[in-house]
Amino acid sequence: MSDNHDVSKLDDLIITLIDSIKGYENSAEKAEAARYKGFFEEMAQDRRSALTLLQEASRAQGGTPADYGSAAGTLHRRVEDLRVALGGGDKAIIKEVERGEDYLKEEFERVLNDERMSPAVMSAVREAYESVRRGHDEASDLKHRLETAD
Repeated sequence: MSDNHDVSKLDDLIITLIDSIKGYENSAEKAEAARYKGFFEEMAQDRRSALTLLQEASRAQGGTPADYGSAAGTLHRRVEDLRVALGGGDKAIIKEVERGEDYLKEEFERVLNDERMSPAVMSAVREAYESVRRGHDEASDLKHRLETAD
């Protein structure tokens, strides 16, 4: 039996995680410094694991998980591309990554604070959130280190 509320919220997070994966892959392609490229590739892989976890939770609830990202995610990647093309380099990429991480963290926290979520689904969301929290904190730290280096 599917709980439509759980499945709906999982789908929202799944789509946002797909956006995150695509964003990190795009950032890895554009990064000039190998250390940033490695970080972006590592985070994309970490997000794939979180995505798999939520897709499995959706299936367990009778859902059919989305396999696509959002138009907003595509637009965000194009903004990043534009900033890089205008000479922003790695600093512009990291700034956009952090902005995306802020959004993703907010989306997860909204679901984590939703009292209508079932305990089983909430457990999967909490586990996936660890990737989000870690990525957010690391991207924020990178951005602040670059700002203080100027």
